[in-house]
Amino acid sequence: MSCWHISDSSDVIDLLLTAFSGKAFIDYTALKQNLADRIRLQRQLDKSREKQKIFLRNNDDMPALSEQGFSDIEQYKRWMEAHRYPESTINIYSGMMVRFLRFVSPKKASECNSEDLIRIVKDYILPNGLSQSFQNQMISAVKKFYGEIYLSAIDIGKITRPRLQHRLPNVLSKDEVRQIINALTNEKHRVMLSLLYACGLRRSELLQLMLNDIERNRKLIRVRQSKGFKDRIVPISEKTIEMLDLYIRRYKPQRFVFEGQWPGGMYSATSLEKVLKMACEKAGLSKSVTLHWLRHSYATHLLESGTDLRYIQELLGHKSSRTTEIYTHVTSSSLQKIRSPFDDL
Repeated sequence: MSCWHISDSSDVIDLLLTAFSGKAFIDYTALKQNLADRIRLQRQLDKSREKQKIFLRNNDDMPALSEQGFSDIEQYKRWMEAHRYPESTINIYSGMMVRFLRFVSPKKASECNSEDLIRIVKDYILPNGLSQSFQNQMISAVKKFYGEIYLSAIDIGKITRPRLQHRLPNVLSKDEVRQIINALTNEKHRVMLSLLYACGLRRSELLQLMLNDIERNRKLIRVRQSKGFKDRIVPISEKTIEMLDLYIRRYKPQRFVFEGQWPGGMYSATSLEKVLKMACEKAGLSKSVTLHWLRHSYATHLLESGTDLRYIQELLGHKSSRTTEIYTHVTSSSLQKIRSPFDDL
């Protein structure tokens, strides 16, 4: 056809901008509008198929959800939406209840009791090697369902939750963070990862950041309604502000600081994860780095530089100081000063 071809994917514009960065100007106005129309249509199709998929059998040999079960799940979702639960929590809890109701089938939700919850732990969760986190989420979802929808049946006091796992956060060195950021040639991608680390933001906080949340005169970023529906402010350096302003002048976002394929639309969380994966590959890091590692690294590096733990708690938006104290276990500056008794032999 006398032209070049590339794969038709949701991140095609980012791929083009990366490939031609510093080499050519890309006018993708028509492509952006075409993608926006297609994405809107795809979302409508996905929404209509969502109800159908819930009836289908999975690969776990459990029966499909009944009509009554589907009605119960829809009622559960509406209750959580009315009480402003985060979308991620709604998806997790409703998904857990779908598994529970399929497991107990042909019993109806109204016929279940505490023994059914114990049974799904013993006969489904443990034999399939599912995690402690999965087990806790299942118990929480079922407890909430029967506490709010059926107001009966499950006595959570009879259910033993798994013992909590205490894991240290994964932390990158400053040099590794520098390698990851410098590996990116696309300005937008580089600024996104830089801001995650520079301000210790969660992924959702970065994606939901709006243009008017940057208070340049006060050198602050306002993080709105984050985890636990809390607002907080985070300091931002002059260097980071200059980097952001250069990016904004070039990309001209309309609403969110980082927008997706169409103007005013939020950037995709999946695309951001792909950006990090690509950066790690280019930097030659073999670790399975996640976006949250940058937040862990921010907190640990602050602690190593002498920042008070109480301030770090405020910067991260932790409700309890106990959550922040985990970083004291991974600060290398203090640990490296400890002399091993072996050295005195």
